[in-house]
Amino acid sequence: MFRAHRVLFSFLLLLTAWPLAAYAQDAAEYRYWTTSSGNRSDVRLKLVEENNVRVKLQREDNDKIVTIAKVTLSRDDRDFLRSLKQATNADQGSSSSGATDWPQWRGPNRDGKSPSTGLLQQWPAGGPEVVWNVTGLGEGYSTPAVSDGVVYLMGTNDDSEYVYALDAATGNRLWESRVGSIADGGGFRGPRGTPTVDGDNLFAVGSDGTLVCIRRSDGAPVWQKNFKSDFGGQHGHWAYTESPLVDGDKLICTPGGSRNSLVALRKANGDQLWGSAVGSVTNDGYAQAAYASPIAATIGGVPQYVAFLNGGVVGVAAKDGKPLWHYDAPANTTANCSTPVVQDDAVFAASGYGTGGGKANILRRGNNWNVNESYFQSKMQNHHGGFVLHNGFIYGTNDSALLCIDWNTGDVQWQDRSVGKGSVSFADGHLYVRGEKGEIALVEATPDGYREKGRFEQSDRSGKNAWPHPVIAGKRLYIHDHGRLLCYALD
Repeated sequence: MFRAHRVLFSFLLLLTAWPLAAYAQDAAEYRYWTTSSGNRSDVRLKLVEENNVRVKLQREDNDKIVTIAKVTLSRDDRDFLRSLKQATNADQGSSSSGATDWPQWRGPNRDGKSPSTGLLQQWPAGGPEVVWNVTGLGEGYSTPAVSDGVVYLMGTNDDSEYVYALDAATGNRLWESRVGSIADGGGFRGPRGTPTVDGDNLFAVGSDGTLVCIRRSDGAPVWQKNFKSDFGGQHGHWAYTESPLVDGDKLICTPGGSRNSLVALRKANGDQLWGSAVGSVTNDGYAQAAYASPIAATIGGVPQYVAFLNGGVVGVAAKDGKPLWHYDAPANTTANCSTPVVQDDAVFAASGYGTGGGKANILRRGNNWNVNESYFQSKMQNHHGGFVLHNGFIYGTNDSALLCIDWNTGDVQWQDRSVGKGSVSFADGHLYVRGEKGEIALVEATPDGYREKGRFEQSDRSGKNAWPHPVIAGKRLYIHDHGRLLCYALD
């Protein structure tokens, strides 16, 4: 169908009876379609049916039907599909599946919250139904990303780390793409980051500091950098744990070190735009990369990036990487893993190893920045599982319990053993709490008390620590367990 590329794209044109949601005959007119690599169809085609993974198109010249994987289509075509679906869903009073994707670390807004609604409010005995359960993804602790009907996950194969793309409907593997070598990782082998999906590409960082830009359609490499060799990066004992941040045309990463504690790269080609020398205002050890990923925020009217480094939380100017402020109390000297939360010119950060969490108000006075700690809650010793801020309350685990604390005061509203130390995500009024031993609980997100709505033990446990965070995309829950990925139905 795509001229001069019939052989290359023949695997995309599948005459299949795939179960698809049909559009009305007048939902779309005949038009030319284009692949992500820029090859246009020889003939015009009309959209007939669509699901989260594939589209069924009818040729104008002979009325034959072809089926094409969505990820192989151009960005303009995918935007066209989204606009049609949004119009259709508006007529039907529902939301589009793309609006409930989980395209990066901690969800669409990097706050641990999914926009999905209409989910189960009470789990049946034994937990939600398993939709699929796949293996063969190697080692590692990567939390998946989900976008446009595809799950992206990092794992290993032999001595290398890979990004895997899986069909969200079936779990079938679509492609795999090598990232880099497996770093020692202090005894915890494999990648730990989440791929970041953006337009036609995705970005991922391996444990050895290899940063890749990969084409979503087929996993082909676009460009590559290395935190150590290209930026003089410095990391801690457990190698790199990073999920890169896309902000407009920039890609923000944390190599660590005195010159390039954070870097901004042009996402199209990897060219460096600036490096933030946090070590120049603190010290080189402070500026070493920890195990948390950056977020974008506007504080004091200034767009900036907030990152949790070895010595504490820092804010750097988005335009040039200039270090603006730092908040040290939530840091420990072993491992700072959890992504901070920013709201109303205040930042909350926490870590484990006997430390706890604190909130600081960040005040701008001309060219100066003041950091005033509002409170410090020693009970919020959050190791790796993160926390979510919802309706004025912070929910997260310490080494033994799930806590709810008041954002304004730091007071503990309640705490419960729940599933113990673990990770927390939010969707549709509820917390999805995954204990590091594998038990998963549904808990109502309310300060009025601990209200559990279901609990189950993940089947086929690996025996490794269950450190990847739960992901809620659409009406599905995704759980990664060291080479195994499970998909559960939440409707």
